[in-house]
Amino acid sequence: MDISIIIVSWQVKDLLKKCLDSVLTSRGVSFEIIVIDNASTDGTPQMLRDYFQLDNVKLIFSDKNLGFAKANNLGLKQAMGDYVLFLNPDT
Repeated sequence: MDISIIIVSWQVKDLLKKCLDSVLTSRGVSFEIIVIDNASTDGTPQMLRDYFQLDNVKLIFSDKNLGFAKANNLGLKQAMGDYVLFLNPDT
């Protein structure tokens, strides 16, 4: 796998969906997406379960807000790519 894309989310359901839709249209490299949700209450967990049941999308749900750095480290432990991209959901 070429790249692991790690995205930390908290209360950004609509931005996150747009970000994921955009990344999932990428071609030319093999990738996985790892989303860590920091206990969002805006419907993000349900949106992720409904829309992103794909083999190359890993979902990690925290029951508390771990903060940005700790959540990224949690995703990094799951990464299988040769390279890692830390991507903000508002990108």
